[in-house]
Amino acid sequence: MGERRVMRAMVLSGPAAGRLDEIDLAAPEPGPGQLLIEVAACGVCRTDLHVVDGDLPEPKIPIVPGHEIVGTVVAKSDEVTGFEVGQRVGVPWLGYSCGACRYCRGGQENLCRRARYTGYQIDGGFAQFTVADHRYAFPLTDTQSEVELAPLLCAGLIGYRSYRMALEGPAECVRLGLYGFGAAAHIICQVAVHEGLEVYALTRRGDAEGEAFAKRLGAVWAGPSDASTPVELDFVQVEKN
Repeated sequence: MGERRVMRAMVLSGPAAGRLDEIDLAAPEPGPGQLLIEVAACGVCRTDLHVVDGDLPEPKIPIVPGHEIVGTVVAKSDEVTGFEVGQRVGVPWLGYSCGACRYCRGGQENLCRRARYTGYQIDGGFAQFTVADHRYAFPLTDTQSEVELAPLLCAGLIGYRSYRMALEGPAECVRLGLYGFGAAAHIICQVAVHEGLEVYALTRRGDAEGEAFAKRLGAVWAGPSDASTPVELDFVQVEKN
């Protein structure tokens, strides 16, 4: 790879530091099964703030936070297939799992007891470069900007996982309730409306702006979370911050 790169990075230097320090670091190099990615954009998730504020136990210290990463592959380990240098990719929160336990084998690798997470136990995207396990990197198209794509790597993924469960359930899902109309819900609202579902948005009491936003995105009804919806719902998705 030639001379080792130096990069700028935002680093959490101590547990519960409450702030990030902008410093120079040696850029990482791809290990076995990894991609080296030049970061173009990285969204800020509420979980990043929890890491910085010390709300999550035992982060890797020092750590580069950030797990809504969009960038370009600039190098890869020899055995990696399916990705090419110059390709646009995304990197999410889940950064590693064992691949062998019953959860991994059953498609629930987020429950793997050996799972490791980007920006928490693995250096993330608040830097010019990052490395990622190729199993947990996603090929992305060039049809949207990096800024538009970045939130889909967390809010989009977690919302869609739950949404898919609704569609694959034993009963038909026609009326979908979204409790907490935040980052994940506002994305899934648009997906569900596009696919013909009725969306009912339940927000904090008094959140008139959130209710209006939900209706603009196609929700047929919006109201406070302690109210009853006008119809019985088929499936409910709860967003927690």
